[in-house]
Amino acid sequence: MRALYFERFGDPGVIRVAERPDPVAEPGTAVVSVRAASINPSDVKNVAGSMEGTVLPRIPGRDFAGIVIEGPSEWMGAQVWGTGGDIGFTRDGSHAELLAVPVEALARKPESLGFDEASVVGVNFVIGWLGTVETARLTPGETIAVFGVSGGVGGAVAQIARVCGARVIGIDRTDPEGTPAAAVLDEFITLTSDSTDIGARIKRLTSGRGADVVFDSVGGVTTPAALAGVAYRGRVVVISAIGTRTATIDLIDFYHNETRLFGADSRKLDVIESGIRLTLLDRYFDSGAFRPLPITRTYPLEAGKDAYFALADGIHGRVVLRP
Repeated sequence: MRALYFERFGDPGVIRVAERPDPVAEPGTAVVSVRAASINPSDVKNVAGSMEGTVLPRIPGRDFAGIVIEGPSEWMGAQVWGTGGDIGFTRDGSHAELLAVPVEALARKPESLGFDEASVVGVNFVIGWLGTVETARLTPGETIAVFGVSGGVGGAVAQIARVCGARVIGIDRTDPEGTPAAAVLDEFITLTSDSTDIGARIKRLTSGRGADVVFDSVGGVTTPAALAGVAYRGRVVVISAIGTRTATIDLIDFYHNETRLFGADSRKLDVIESGIRLTLLDRYFDSGAFRPLPITRTYPLEAGKDAYFALADGIHGRVVLRP
């Protein structure tokens, strides 16, 4: 099979298209013919050596959608989707014509989604679900403020929050107009560097209370604003750190407010655990409650290096490989 492949860490220039041995469906394993696989920022960071635990040499790629061609008879020909914190890191990933995964990881793709659309769901919606539902335990009637709402994770969180029955405030430098998130927002705040101002604006929109949950999909540079906008005994979920790995916290304000600060990391969910969550999400896509994020550009596998460079250069939106 053909696959993207890297033997050392570096910029996308270290990636090459290589012939690799076809994976074999051993007991408990299935082989998927990959029809589409998205490229996430974490894939670019993985190739750069910025992600922990990657074993070289490696085929990268976390998200995928395709058809089972080897494995148990009940799965043969099934259209599936998946993601995982292990594939592309400690086991070969989805940026290839074929992918081997445990049978337990198989999750049937929503019938309403094509392969391209299904391939951009994984990372964004799994971490969105993990942070919003499982970690913050958002409940009906609460207010959530979503930093980075115009991005992949933020756009997923906004939709998940709406299904949870929450009021949704989106925060970003760019308006999410034209994205699925725009249709579910109750309010939008343009992000500035003034964390005090952002916190005050969130509180003005919540009658002085602040948001019950703040989902910070940016992190680092936005952490002070996230903490400034959270309600008494509110929950802040952080999944990233952009610009800086550290944040200064006024501990007196922090404990007086009894703020709950959580980290959520989808890398801790392997392809099996991620498949369980995708199965939970399936019905929301088929009902139309969730919509996949817009795809900006598609590339053939042969142009995989170009696709990685495009993402590294800051292309906005989802990028998809078609092996």
